Amino acid sequence: MKLSVLANLYASKPLDEVLGILENLGVGAAEIGCGGFPGKDHADPDILLSDEKAYTQWTDTFKKHNMEISALSCHGNPVHPDREIAENYDKDFRKTILLAEKAGVETVVTFSGCPGDHPGAKYPNWVTCPWPDDYLKILDYQWNDVLIPYWTEAVKFAKEHGVNKIALELHPGFCCYNTESLLKLRAAVGPVIGANFDPSHLVWQGMEPAPAIRMLGDAIHHVHAKDTKIDKINVARAGVLDTKHYSDEINRAWVFRTVGYGHGIDWWKDLVDNLRLVGYDGYLSIEHEDSLMSIDEGLKKAVATMKEVIINDPKPTTMAWA
Repeated sequence: MKLSVLANLYASKPLDEVLGILENLGVGAAEIGCGGFPGKDHADPDILLSDEKAYTQWTDTFKKHNMEISALSCHGNPVHPDREIAENYDKDFRKTILLAEKAGVETVVTFSGCPGDHPGAKYPNWVTCPWPDDYLKILDYQWNDVLIPYWTEAVKFAKEHGVNKIALELHPGFCCYNTESLLKLRAAVGPVIGANFDPSHLVWQGMEPAPAIRMLGDAIHHVHAKDTKIDKINVARAGVLDTKHYSDEINRAWVFRTVGYGHGIDWWKDLVDNLRLVGYDGYLSIEHEDSLMSIDEGLKKAVATMKEVIINDPKPTTMAWA
């Protein structure tokens, strides 16, 4: 396994400086935003696909810092009911695929997206219950009329350009938000679709990493290292479905934390062990979204924790003591 960092936490800094920071922390890989919510600060496909000099300078920057690219990210909603919004996210996705092809990066990270409740809708509609029956009709429309057709074609495009891992981050608000919904889409469109396994989004839904990892198995294409702290007082009085702003930490049911500040090191060791049990030997990419810590401190603490829990050597093929 290898340690990585989602580099958009330092979006305001030039790529060379960001990779220098990561190199000094002993991190050997970076996940780079190419559009959508992660932005294009460190990789603008429009430039890198058309300007060979700019592309060479970009790749040379990674070589300078002995840095690999763990994945290219373009999280967005390409099935948004507003056609213009959907088209912009779709363009970001396709250009990211083309850049991945050019750079030899096998994994692109994004969201499944979420449509509206009918063809004329203005906003996405994330369904969380099966009754009244209207909601099941919405799900039927979203999956069969929009989501599966979109990803069937998107997978075809990715395969044509040598990208065989589309890692969908399981995030509430989108159609693929847990293990079952990810595997449902994967069964419909093929194994190019897999999970970007981010435990922080599963914990506040009441899920545990070990069972989720074992359920997903080889459907795990990429992993984010990010933690969530459940506030038992607020959950006890209001539940986990919380729409209060992320800055209202004291009143929220849960908040994102840097690695080790939502769960202890043994929890993270168990997560890594279970990834190894299902055969995952890829990148663990730190994503900093801790509103209680500065970026610098949060990243340093996350790196220190992950260095202690990550398993670097390949899995043994024999048992030395047997």
